[in-house]
This record gives sequence, structure tokens and C-alpha cells, in this order.
Amino acid sequence: MIQVVTRGNFNHLEKFLAAMKRKDHMKVLDEYGRIGVEALRAATPVRTGATADAWTYEVEIGNGEDKIIWTNSYEHNGFRVAIALQYGHGTGTGGYVVGRDYINPALRDVFDRLAEEVWKGVTSA
Repeated sequence: MIQVVTRGNFNHLEKFLAAMKRKDHMKVLDEYGRIGVEALRAATPVRTGATADAWTYEVEIGNGEDKIIWTNSYEHNGFRVAIALQYGHGTGTGGYVVGRDYINPALRDVFDRLAEEVWKGVTSA
């Protein structure tokens, strides 16, 4: 015969699920969206400041996943400058400007801090 014995209760799980139902985590995503924008602004190479000032974010909720989406709307002659800075681009005279990875390092700390905060929320609920 197999016997399973449990002790304790599901109070932590119930608190966590209630918080998820109330969408308390949306406050955290919104906060880190703003933190990410500031990190991206600070890390963006500056010539005129237009690219650095064009960072925004939105929190998207749907189908079992919630996400933060950071975007940069600055274009110069239809050219997305933030992407060109990140990945590089050709010049009008046949040359090439090598990209500089500034987005990933800027957001790495934001992701680490967000993961830590979410983990604390899950384990202390």
C-alpha cells in the first residue's frame, strides 16, 4: 500500500494566485518598463539626443503571457536610427559603420532586477 501524508497548507499559493488575479504584477511591469526606458536613454549613443529621447514602452497582456515592449520611434529619412546604431549600417558612399551593442547591456540589469523582484513576489506570496 502507498500512503501520502502532507502537512501544511496552501496559504502562500492562494495569496500568490489572488495577487495574479488582481493583476498586481502589472504594477511591477509598468515600473520596470519605465526603468528600462531610462536605462536605454542613458545607454543610447548621443549625437543630437533625438534617438535617446524617442524610447518608449508598453505593457501587453494576452494569452497567458504578459510582456514589456520597448520601442524607439526616431527615424531619419525613414531610417530607424536605434537599430542602425545597434546592428550597424551601410553608408551612402559604400562604406559600413559597425554597430555597437548598447541595448542588451542596458537592459541586462533591468531584466535581472525584474526577475529578482518577481521571484521574491512568488516566494513570499
